[in-house]
Amino acid sequence: MQYQVGQIVLARVSGIQPYGAFVQLDESTAGLIHISEISNGFVRDVSDYVHVGDEVYVKIVDIDESNHQVRCSLRALSARKSRRGRSMNAKGLLPSHRLGFASLRDALPLWIKQTKEKMTMITFDTSHAFLDSDFSSWQGKVTEAHNALHAHTCAGADYTGWVEWPSNYDKEEYVRLKEVAAKVAPLADVLLVCGIGGSYLGARAAIEFLQGLWPTRKTQVIFIGNTFSASYIAQVLEYIKGKSVVMNVISKSGTTTETSVSFRIFKAYMENTYGKEECKTRIIATTDKKRGALKSLADHEGYETFVIPDDIGGRFSVITPVGLLPLAIMGVDIDALMDGLAKAEKDFGSDDLQTNSAYRYAVARRMLQQKGYNVEMLVTYEMQLVQLAEWWKQLFGESEGKDGKGILPDSACFSTDLHSLGQFIQEGNKVLFETLLLVKKPQRDLVFPSDENDFDHMNYLAGKNMSWINEKAMEGTLEAHEKSGNVPNLVITIEKMDETNLGYLFYFFFKAIAMTTLLNGSNPFNQPGVEVYKKNMFRLLGKPEN
Repeated sequence: MQYQVGQIVLARVSGIQPYGAFVQLDESTAGLIHISEISNGFVRDVSDYVHVGDEVYVKIVDIDESNHQVRCSLRALSARKSRRGRSMNAKGLLPSHRLGFASLRDALPLWIKQTKEKMTMITFDTSHAFLDSDFSSWQGKVTEAHNALHAHTCAGADYTGWVEWPSNYDKEEYVRLKEVAAKVAPLADVLLVCGIGGSYLGARAAIEFLQGLWPTRKTQVIFIGNTFSASYIAQVLEYIKGKSVVMNVISKSGTTTETSVSFRIFKAYMENTYGKEECKTRIIATTDKKRGALKSLADHEGYETFVIPDDIGGRFSVITPVGLLPLAIMGVDIDALMDGLAKAEKDFGSDDLQTNSAYRYAVARRMLQQKGYNVEMLVTYEMQLVQLAEWWKQLFGESEGKDGKGILPDSACFSTDLHSLGQFIQEGNKVLFETLLLVKKPQRDLVFPSDENDFDHMNYLAGKNMSWINEKAMEGTLEAHEKSGNVPNLVITIEKMDETNLGYLFYFFFKAIAMTTLLNGSNPFNQPGVEVYKKNMFRLLGKPEN
């Protein structure tokens, strides 16, 4: 190990626990600042002094060579004086004169580069979740599940192709996908995405996450094939009359009932409007590579086709042509999204619970369920994240809701839903924990105006950014739910709402739900329960047996 007792190093806070703060010194070396080493005075709450993501100077006070872990101290630095009598600041940051300006100038670019390489794009905070258990006690089980997942020997291994997809995706098909998207995008006043479940939820989540609820783009996306509602289908048909339409139909088999019903209806409309020849350009199928009803139809009609990989299930498919094609048509920078996926594949490629925040999230969920919390509410504070929560509910619900086990996934958008669910969360039956999904930098901001008469008594907010007001609402709600409501809260924070962060977040959730379900002894990648309603529905519809 390159470190020595007494050495002062720059570290990044990677986790907060009631007993101290975890820090990362480098890629392979983690440390713990015990609560007794935070400050000279009494420390009630570690998070009063440091937060996940902070970069702090620490003094190494002990080293365990066997597992590359060190014990660190902030307290040893806080009272330490420099030769000129200046103290370090509250977080242990050294005054620049200790290095000399020339040394600082030479070292700074390298420090910045090294820090960026080590930092992950997501911070995960458990300090509001009442978790008194030691994460390290789960390391053995996590390592076993991680090794099985990456060796493709775990339960449901036939559907683990997403694990290496960010680096092993079909590069030739990807180039063709972008070319087709660029060709059809100018034709589309309306893009119809015809699919259900994972065949539309990911794309819808991504488009709203990135472009908002009222995008200014020429192309409008409408999702069909996800309902039998006659009213909805009829309204869409009426709405698209006179508009230039492109349709992407998505189905592995081509016999998914909801999708097949809508596809037949809208295919007939487009053929009547444009003719069969022009529909060869305007209709694109994403389906199986070689077989299935939709593949046969697409080949017969001459549609462009893209492949749903055999080893990636529907709820993980947003990172394949299932999600990438509609995103590319809608003007999303899918190269940046793939960059985020690739970075996440690297960052979450280790089994180490001290550094892999996706696995820490997975373990935290299991810890909370063991304490009796069987409902998880994913809470956002941005309206643009509502559909992302819907995608998350399918990913988590279908993956772990089986064998009589699992946590029920729910969602809310605050502060809106505080006026409908807030009372229950605060004082109702303690069945749920919250997972906050926060964004550091909003896409847009505006300043709250002053009013001369102040009839609404709101001038105390005049001049404040709306993002600041939203942040204070979050902080006040978190304090209320945690301190007086006794509701555990996990906190996931991303930097901003762009393609790179979204790709990173997708993979974070993939890794987390795979791990948490394997820890529960279930197969994360099947969904046998979904087939029950289909059998009953087919019987009632009078579908002929094969």
